[in-house]
Amino acid sequence: MSKTVPDTISVLLVEDNEEDAELTLRVFRQYHFANHIHVVRDGAEALDCLFGQGAYTDRSPCRQTKLILLDLKLPKVDGLEVLRRCKTDERTKAIPVVMLTSSREEQDVIKSYELGVNSYIVKPVDFHQFVEAVKQLNLYWMILNQGPE
Repeated sequence: MSKTVPDTISVLLVEDNEEDAELTLRVFRQYHFANHIHVVRDGAEALDCLFGQGAYTDRSPCRQTKLILLDLKLPKVDGLEVLRRCKTDERTKAIPVVMLTSSREEQDVIKSYELGVNSYIVKPVDFHQFVEAVKQLNLYWMILNQGPE
């Protein structure tokens, strides 16, 4: 049986660094990885979007999210708290979460996995390595990985 590809593939990118967000979006567009990518700049906005709260009460672009790319060090609510909330809520716990961060701290890696992160990727400093990392994680999570319907 072949996997049906939905019309809208939704990715939530939670990234406060403008350059990293732009670079990630450029890779998504160049390689046509997703039809819809929604970018939020802090953890509080990510939670509002995912759970239809605050500015997202009437319309949440995150209802059909298939993948969350989450930075660790975020303003307002950090990435670990966003991860904890996602993985303990029935509405979002099955969504794959990839921690895409510059932190190489062992305690951040351990805590992320304890909270249920699906993958932990340290952002490469080199442009070409970063592009390749984004290409590979999208190939796996958006095309190869079979998640629940």
